[in-house]
Amino acid sequence: MLRRFALAAAIAIAAPVPVAYAQRPSTLQGPLITGFLCCNMFTYGVQMGDGNYREEGTSLLPVGTPTQVTGYERHFVYLNVGGKIQRLKNDYSRDVAMTPFAYRYVVNEDPRVRIAAFEPRVRDAIQAAQITEGMTREQVTMAVGWPIASENPRLEADVWRYWIDPWSEYQIAFNKAGKVKAVTATPAVLDRVMYSPPN
Repeated sequence: MLRRFALAAAIAIAAPVPVAYAQRPSTLQGPLITGFLCCNMFTYGVQMGDGNYREEGTSLLPVGTPTQVTGYERHFVYLNVGGKIQRLKNDYSRDVAMTPFAYRYVVNEDPRVRIAAFEPRVRDAIQAAQITEGMTREQVTMAVGWPIASENPRLEADVWRYWIDPWSEYQIAFNKAGKVKAVTATPAVLDRVMYSPPN
C-alpha cells in the first residue's frame, strides 16, 4: 500500500506532461484500435492514469468520446481522444498486459448507445461521472472507470475499491444481483462521487 501511495504521489507531481512528450513515437508493438472511450476519464491535460483521479486541475473526457490508440510505450498507451492527444498510464494494473489494458479503455461499440437505454437516474449519474444505487458493474465502469487491478484482482468481487486522489478511497459494494447497494467513504468523498438528482 505504501508503495502505491508513493507512486501516486510521484505521478501527481509529474502529471503535467509536455505535448511533445505525449506525442513521442511508439516503442512497443500493439493493435492500433479505433473505437470509443469506455468510460468517463479525468485527464491532467495530456496524461491520464488507470487510477482516474479527479483532482484539482483535472478535466473530464466523457464516456463514448471517439478514441484511437496511436501507439504504445512501456506502461503507456498513446491515444487520440476526440482530437486531443493523450497518454494513458498503467500505474496500478500492471498484471494486465498492455494490449488487453488498451482494449479496456477503447471499446468497439459506442457506450452512449447503451447509456441512452438506461433508466434516467442511472443515465444521469453516468453523465455526471458519479455513482447511484442500483447500478450494475458495467454502469459503474462507464461512470468512474475501471477499478485498478492491484487492489481489485477479481472483477466479480462484492466490493470494488476506488480513489479520487492518492489518499481518498471509496468502496462500492454490490448485492447478489450485481448491483450497487452501498458506497462507503468519508462524507467529503461521498459528496463528490454519489449522484444526487437536481432539485
